Amino acid sequence: MTLRVLGVDPGLTRCGIGVVDVERNRRATMVAVGVVGTSPEETIDRRLLVIAEAIDEWLELHKPDVMAVERVFSQLNVSTVMGVAQASGVVIAAAARRGIPVALHTPSEVKAAVTGSGGANKDAVTKLITKILRLDAPPKPADAADALALAVTHAWRAGSGAAAATTGPGSNALTPAQRAWAEAEAKARRGR
Repeated sequence: MTLRVLGVDPGLTRCGIGVVDVERNRRATMVAVGVVGTSPEETIDRRLLVIAEAIDEWLELHKPDVMAVERVFSQLNVSTVMGVAQASGVVIAAAARRGIPVALHTPSEVKAAVTGSGGANKDAVTKLITKILRLDAPPKPADAADALALAVTHAWRAGSGAAAATTGPGSNALTPAQRAWAEAEAKARRGR
């Protein structure tokens, strides 16, 4: 059985979108990747409409089982946070209209899942998502790579549960980064 995840790295200027198929053994394959861009010179309603129409097209074309969206987090620039939140809302609503479940993941969760370290930089995420998906070249710009990383993160997280993944049957099928992420997840659960 394969899980199809549409990952979205929301933003008003650049909204990364990536679709990944992930098998039960965690082997991930890129289906499609892209970036929807809008101009800051456009009105907010027009920019959100462009993103909404693009997401609708991707959802219709790729028919994902689930959507993974980067969770909005606080930054110093309030206008940037607002734009990301608005784009996120449009994306989440598009999935909800179709009955597609939505999962939110923080940037540190994505970094930990893909690289084994929640403090990894964007270059490390791009390098490892390129390797995980067996791509000939890194997805560009970074928003595209982040969207793919979100999709992979969700599939791996939803797959078998972190604690089971570190000790259960088939645990040797995990990469070192997957094992490190699963162990960190299990440790965090024990600490609650």
